[in-house]
Amino acid sequence: MSVLVRAGVWPLRAARSVIPCFWRGKYFSSGKEPAENNLVTPMLRHLIYKIKSTGPITVAEYMKEVLTNPAKGYYVHRDMLGEEGDFITSPEISQIFGELLGIWFISEWIATGKTAAFQLVELGPGRGTLSGDILRVFSQLGSVLKNCDISVHLVEVSQKLSEIQALTLTEEKVPLERDAGAPVYMKGVTKSGIPISWYRDLQDIPKGFSFYLAHEFFDVLPVHKFQKTPHGWREVLIDIDPHVSDKLRFVLAPCATPAEAFIQCDETRDHVEVCPDAGVIIQELSERIAVTGGAALIADYGHDGTKTDTFRGFCGHKLHDVLIAPGTADLTADVDFSYLRRMAQGKVASLGPVKQQTFLKNMGIDVRLKVLLDKSDEPSLRQQLLQGYDMLMNPKEMGERFNFFALLPHQRLHGRNHQINALQSEPSPSPVAGFSELVWR
Repeated sequence: MSVLVRAGVWPLRAARSVIPCFWRGKYFSSGKEPAENNLVTPMLRHLIYKIKSTGPITVAEYMKEVLTNPAKGYYVHRDMLGEEGDFITSPEISQIFGELLGIWFISEWIATGKTAAFQLVELGPGRGTLSGDILRVFSQLGSVLKNCDISVHLVEVSQKLSEIQALTLTEEKVPLERDAGAPVYMKGVTKSGIPISWYRDLQDIPKGFSFYLAHEFFDVLPVHKFQKTPHGWREVLIDIDPHVSDKLRFVLAPCATPAEAFIQCDETRDHVEVCPDAGVIIQELSERIAVTGGAALIADYGHDGTKTDTFRGFCGHKLHDVLIAPGTADLTADVDFSYLRRMAQGKVASLGPVKQQTFLKNMGIDVRLKVLLDKSDEPSLRQQLLQGYDMLMNPKEMGERFNFFALLPHQRLHGRNHQINALQSEPSPSPVAGFSELVWR
């Protein structure tokens, strides 16, 4: 176990509130609620006009419009996280989560030879809480990273959230540089003096040795849904209900559609969800890691190619009909990790998925919790720490529903030379923390 996890080198932060809420981890998809419950939102009017003009739309197109439409999108102009939002995430529950991820990146940096510089890249950073916890660990372990040039790069499409992230991570002690039309639309310096930049697209981030983090990012990318019929696979589309003019419904496409190409020939399920956007991002990450080094850590709820209908909505911490009042609720679908592995196309090695409970235990969460409890004299703070731990680790909460998945260069797992003769001696690579017990060399 790492001496760093045992040591009380990180300050105890004010415990984050643990509230009765839904994190996005249960399944729902209907479109069958009574018409009187259907609030006619600006997004609904936009979608009805679109469908009347061009015909039924795919679920992927529906998700993209509802979540990221520049004028009316759910993510574009609101803060949907935390107690006042529609769902809560692990970093908002406990500081320990982000601290252990910070340790993971340092562990991988050491295992890969302590490069002179690395980029920390987070996709969909929420409020910036997770990056903030990771950067606090980097700062507290400055003696380990003292000769490393670190920069932070955030991929965020929401103007509202990017402003919250800037406040969280920089406190704007140094004025931010802004250029709304540029690929790098905002620049600044973190509280600890690290350069930080904001982008709308992963491809705009400079190439170089990087650690990529995607926590509850892939689950909101648009999915195509397919149903097996006697005539073969048919895509699930969204159309206007012919009996209620301001209500939407699911229908099946009358013939094959282009996205069917993403379904495996040997698929045995009768309903599948595929996410081409996730495939594109995984291919980009794999190419970057293979060429310039680093690693990607993906944490999300999902499955390994076993589940079927997982498309659902969340509003006010409650499950919400995905077709009712579009634009007022988050939409999400489980990540298919077998698809992510396939999309890496062998360019990099993959590990996982492993359950969050296993990953955090391997990273030393029990030791870290004990350190924080020993340093806390307030009963209420101790109770919140224990509640946060339970939410993260309990199999009935997040412990078994969330998974960790990693992409790494092949040489990280197999040594510098894949073809090395068995009689030659070469130091064996250290185990990858989280996917096995953390070992600090």
